Amino acid sequence: MNGVLLATRIMKGHEVVKKCAEARNNPLLLEAMESEAKRKLYEMNRTVSD
Repeated sequence: MNGVLLATRIMKGHEVVKKCAEARNNPLLLEAMESEAKRKLYEMNRTVSD
């Protein structure tokens, strides 16, 4: 399973590793984050196209 980690701020290396480990150990959390990211992208695209 591949995932994309999107940072809203500059993160330190250990923070990135911790977030990746959390996502890897909890597939449901990863799916929820992916769903939220897709929803935000859809909303942004919809706003631009209007």
